[in-house]
Amino acid sequence: MALGGKHLFGSIEDQRVTFVEKKIDENRKDFLKKLLEHNGFEVVIQEEKRKTEEEPQLYTVAVTDMVFNPTIWVFERKLKTFDGRKVTHEYWNQKTEETKPQYWKNSK
Repeated sequence: MALGGKHLFGSIEDQRVTFVEKKIDENRKDFLKKLLEHNGFEVVIQEEKRKTEEEPQLYTVAVTDMVFNPTIWVFERKLKTFDGRKVTHEYWNQKTEETKPQYWKNSK
């Protein structure tokens, strides 16, 4: 689930949540959980149901803050990395550890 702009919310068990990402692998789940908790959010994790035991386990990551919108927080640069830098779109997507302020690279 990429950053899409829509505020997706619902419930996990009896807890109202804002969904951050759905159907993600364990590595992505762990990254988001640590990053969001570092930024002060209460994170709720739900295991997705598997059709067979051979299928990889996927997860849904959500937060209890009902006004949190991951797209807004990333592009307004409100989230901080573990060493205090601002999270960029590329960092959020785990494509780079770089957190320069621009969202694009000049070819020059």
